Amino acid sequence: MTDHLTVRHLGGDRFAIDIRGHSITVDQPVDAGGTDAAPTPTELFVAGLASCVAFYARRYLARHGISAEGLGVSADFEIGGQPTRVTGIQVLIDPPHDLPPQRRDAFLAVASHCTVHNTLSAPAPVDIRLNTPALA
Repeated sequence: MTDHLTVRHLGGDRFAIDIRGHSITVDQPVDAGGTDAAPTPTELFVAGLASCVAFYARRYLARHGISAEGLGVSADFEIGGQPTRVTGIQVLIDPPHDLPPQRRDAFLAVASHCTVHNTLSAPAPVDIRLNTPALA
């Protein structure tokens, strides 16, 4: 299965990401030259991980008939290194109120094996190249 998205320049450091009829905007903070009109691409990267963990956690709860009331996920991350990259991510899951103690380990195991985390654990090859314009 191959999915596709496109990125359009909106001006300055703002871009629109078009995915399946949805549009998400990214920007940079004012101190980095942007207008702070939207999250940064790096913030969306970490948000993708945290929301994937939340999705898998909620699906586990639904399969086992457990209410998702109280379920929450938060993430902290650091940027640094050479080349600049995300050097650490900490994801914290607030389990729902009704999660039985005997289900906690399985719940964490399922949430920890979301698609985004699996990809970060065994990185996919990334091929970045210039598109060759068609000759008129």
